[in-house]
Parts: sequence; structure tokens; C-alpha cells
Amino acid sequence: MRTMISEIKKDTSGTIELNGWVHETRDHGKIRFLILRDCTGLVQVTAKKGSVPDELFSNMSLPKETVVSIKGTIKEEKQAPGGFEVVPNEVEVLNKVSILLPVDPTEKVVSELDVRLDNRHIDLRRKKIRSIFDIQSEISRSFREKAGELGIQEIFPTTIVGAATEGGAELFPIVYFEKEAFLSQSPQLYKQLAVIGGIEKVYMIVPYYRAEKHKTTAHINQFWGMDFEMAFATHKDAMNVLREVFLHILGSVKKNCSKQLEAIGVDLVVPKEIKEYTYTELVDMIIKKGHKFDWGSDLGRDEERLIFEILKEDAYFITEYPTDARAFYTMPNTENPKVSNSFDLMYRGLEMVSGSQRIHLPELLTERIKAKGMNPDNFEFYINAFRSGAPPHAGWAIGVERLTNAITRQSNIRECSMFPRDIDRISP
Repeated sequence: MRTMISEIKKDTSGTIELNGWVHETRDHGKIRFLILRDCTGLVQVTAKKGSVPDELFSNMSLPKETVVSIKGTIKEEKQAPGGFEVVPNEVEVLNKVSILLPVDPTEKVVSELDVRLDNRHIDLRRKKIRSIFDIQSEISRSFREKAGELGIQEIFPTTIVGAATEGGAELFPIVYFEKEAFLSQSPQLYKQLAVIGGIEKVYMIVPYYRAEKHKTTAHINQFWGMDFEMAFATHKDAMNVLREVFLHILGSVKKNCSKQLEAIGVDLVVPKEIKEYTYTELVDMIIKKGHKFDWGSDLGRDEERLIFEILKEDAYFITEYPTDARAFYTMPNTENPKVSNSFDLMYRGLEMVSGSQRIHLPELLTERIKAKGMNPDNFEFYINAFRSGAPPHAGWAIGVERLTNAITRQSNIRECSMFPRDIDRISP
């Protein structure tokens, strides 16, 4: 019948049992204080020598991070956090710390990021780090919530593939019996197959694996995506769904994670609207600012930062990218094939979501694969799916870690992956 610390009130009566970690202790001779921590907060436990058994008084000076069970009563104390404290009548040690901790959960001693990642199970006890992952949990929860409201069905695709599904990113090979196989770099094919199969609106939260040897603060080699695909739709339809989902996520984080946002020093502002700008409009804007840029090139970080400075909007869409700058499966615009039915959702100057209307015609898909300098024979498994009656469809994907990073404003995306995988890290 454990009581969580957040459930304690000043007028809580009777004996309660608390479980948690020793956050800190203070010894003032005849009086000792123990700050107990569980996943909901902190509470002060106070014992006076002579008024409690000697063994109990001794246990009030346990090493930090010792796991304990404490039974006691609540006493009003104005100087204590929350205006009350726990007077113990039993302190049971469940597991005593037996090593020198490499990370300080009280955050008084700063550790390097790699040291913290090596000891993530201790790092997660820090209020700031826990707040990041509380926010990440709310992001995925609210994504599922809104998808359910909109009547979108969740699916669970495989992450083991026999060949590349996008053609661009390198793949991680795996041993799969006697066959050649890889970890999926994208669930793109599978959400399209679900839509072709008649499940007209689908979503999923799935891992992506990218075997790219980059060393930046903005990339990791395994990340999670919140994906959406819908049938009988253009990119504009997909954008309308994204507007609702994205604003709902931000609103839910602001409402349900106010304490966590405060802990990391973020004042989250939810945009009232998300405007649309074409790629060409924005290229004209940055050229007028004196920035050298060739139409048809992909927008890089320098261009994205400049656009953010010009627009001064937290969230906006960039639409109608050049067809040649997008993935081969992106539908060209029927009126002007040089531009595509595509979009990116930018948030705080960073690409947060990428999406498009997909090519559903096998002949056009073959043509675009050739235009990209690739061999259609290598994509026969993909092209063939569209020969069985594929509807027009569109979709998008949100990077979970990237959105978490943008909301929490961390300097390194590895802070927003609980157990990140990069070119150097495969443990823990």
C-alpha cells in the first residue's frame, strides 16, 4: 500500500509507507534529515536522536541513492518543502549503494555527456533529464490520442527488410538465417502497402535505422518516427491532418508538462496558426537578403536559419520543393512537373516533418527512379505493389527525438534519446 510522494498532503493521517532513493542527507548532531525521492518528487524525512530507535537514527545517514522503504507519519513543518515532513518509525534499506557513483543525481556536480550516457540509469534520476523524457512520453501519447480522434488506425510494420526501401541511406546488414537482410531505414513502403491494402488512414511509431557515418549534434543512427499515411489524398490533405496533430502535441506538452518545462527553463509557446510558403517564395526572400543560392538546390541549415530570421514564425510549411530535390516516390505537380507535391513543416528554424503526395502510378514511378540515376530492377518489389490498384495517397513523418530536442531546446540530440546509437556508441 505504497504512497507516492506527490500524493502526500499536510493533513494526511495515519502511518504511510514511502519507497524511493536517498536524494540527500544532513546531519545536525541530534537531528538528522533525509530527503527521499521517488518518480513524483521529493519529501523531507526528519528524525531526532532519543525519540527514535538508534538503528533507525543511524539509517538516516545512508549513502546517497540508497534504495529505502520508510514508514512514518506526516507532521506540519513550515520550513520543510511543501510545508510538511515525514516523522519515521521505520527505515528499511532495500539496496545499499556499493560503488562510487559516476553521475550526481542532485546535479550539484556536472558530468560530461558521454559519462552520463555510459551511466544512463543514474543520469535518468536527474530532474532535468527525467523532464526531457516525460515530455517525450507526452509527445507520443498525444500523437496517438489525436490520431485516434481522427479515426486513424495504428499499424505495426516490420523493421527487417531484404533491400533498401528509399535507396539513399546506407543500410545496417544483419544475419537472418541464410538470407541477406537489413534493418529498415524507413517504414515508407509498409505504410504505403497498408493504404494500398485498403486501410485508408494509418499511423505508426517505429524505429528508423540509418548507417550514415556522421558525427554531429543533430544526428543519431537509430531514431523513432511518428508516421502517417492516407488514401485518396493530396499533399494538402496530409498537411491539414499534420496541422491538427502538431498543434495538439504542442498544446498537450504545454498543458500536461508545465513542471517539466519549468525544470528545463523552457517557456513553450503554441502557435495559433501554421502558414504556408512555397520553396520559390522563400528562395526569393533569401536571395534578396544577399544570400547566394541556386534554385533547385536543397535548403541547408544556413538557409533554414536565415528563413527563420526573416519570417520570425515558430512554425510554418515550406511547399512545392523542386521535384529533383525530393525522394523518387514524390509526386510531381501536374501543372508544373519541375516542382513537387511536397512539404516540410519547420519548427524553430528546423525541419521537423517531411511529407508529400506519393506517386501511385507504376509507370511514373519507374520514370522517376530512372531520373534519379537508379535501376528500376532494384525496386521491382516496390513498383509491383502499385500494379494491383493503388489509390492516390500522401503522408508524412515526425522525428520523435528531433521534436523532443526542438521543444526542450537541448544542444545535442543525444540528450533526447534515452539510449542513443551513433557511430561510436552501441552500449548500454
